Amino acid sequence: MPRRQGYALLIALVTGTAALAAVVAFAGSMLFSGPRAKASASAAPQSTARPPAAPAHSTGLWLATWAAAPVLGATDPTHDQDLTHRTIRNVVHTSVGGNAARITLSNLFGTRPLLVDDVTVNTRPVTFRGAPATTIGVGGKIVSDPVVVPVAADSDLVVTLRTPTARGPITVHPNSHQSSYVETAQGTWRSTVWRYLTAVDVRSTTAAGTVVALGDSLTAGTGSTTDANSRWPDVLADRMNGRYAVVNQGIGGNRILHDGIGPRALDRFRRDVLDVSGAKTVIIALGVNDVQGFPQQTDPQRITDALRTMTQQAHAHGMRVVGATLMPYDGYRSWTPAQDAVRNRVNETIRAGGVFDQVLDFDREMRDPVHPYRLNPAYDCGDHLHLNDAGYQRLGSLVNPADLVRVRPSSDAL
Repeated sequence: MPRRQGYALLIALVTGTAALAAVVAFAGSMLFSGPRAKASASAAPQSTARPPAAPAHSTGLWLATWAAAPVLGATDPTHDQDLTHRTIRNVVHTSVGGNAARITLSNLFGTRPLLVDDVTVNTRPVTFRGAPATTIGVGGKIVSDPVVVPVAADSDLVVTLRTPTARGPITVHPNSHQSSYVETAQGTWRSTVWRYLTAVDVRSTTAAGTVVALGDSLTAGTGSTTDANSRWPDVLADRMNGRYAVVNQGIGGNRILHDGIGPRALDRFRRDVLDVSGAKTVIIALGVNDVQGFPQQTDPQRITDALRTMTQQAHAHGMRVVGATLMPYDGYRSWTPAQDAVRNRVNETIRAGGVFDQVLDFDREMRDPVHPYRLNPAYDCGDHLHLNDAGYQRLGSLVNPADLVRVRPSSDAL
């Protein structure tokens, strides 16, 4: 299925109705962007019949085909006081396919138990311990029962859920660069936020594992085209040709050493990397926000020591670790010569070895050959820190798929 799928196709997949018509722009909240559309027949409750469970003797591996790190708890705008009519349609893009699926829902940032009911994956009903509804405790998460549903690789998949009593804060991943939808009795609203959904696993008989991309906005895809699936992990997933799944655990603004936008990477590493289904390799592309963000980190060793700590944790779980150097950002508002010296010291240590099993030199490949402290203009989205689609295409092409599936050296010198 082509990467670029239209809005009408997504809605037809779930509801069978005609394409929704945009009528108003809705601003003032980070959770919603784009037009409000006319209400569709999909507002009617869907069947909650129990789906066929995946047979216990089924062959294949459970692998994460998609994931999104929970970032924060946010207040969801109420477009209709009757929340029993609110239906969330999270649209996600798969990396590998399978013959069954299961989903993970999170209430990590919630302050009260979360009731979820009427859940489907591509219109197939989903259950939780045999029941069509579940309540997720404060700070908790739940993995659904397996549901037999064909999931295609490199395709859009719709996970629909109703939260009839939720009033927030809701656990979200904002700035998804993917159009999802929230439906109320008043209409359907486009959103670039994933709500509650943090993973989709598939049972695959062909793929051997999952590659996890852990990063910041440069991994999450800031500057890329919405709904084009042009982030560099998307590009890498295409190049893996189904051998490995690839999931994107990037958070825009995320740091290694300090909480800020999302929990710091040292704290989220277990949840967002080690606990990912089928994880075999992690690509770590983090650190530039520690250098350029406030408070700015002035000691490069603190950054490299933290990167080394994550590598050791991954090794303890038998995972291979590939790490990236920090790309230049001269011209961005927070750039200073002193902080750029910190970035270069971090990169020197990474290149010297002893931090990762293998190094991706994003800095060397993406910098301007004339002005090496700046991004190559061909890849710059315009703010001198983030990339355009061509830049993300280039990053995804730098990763050698063979290096990702190579067995980690048995001796651990780190």
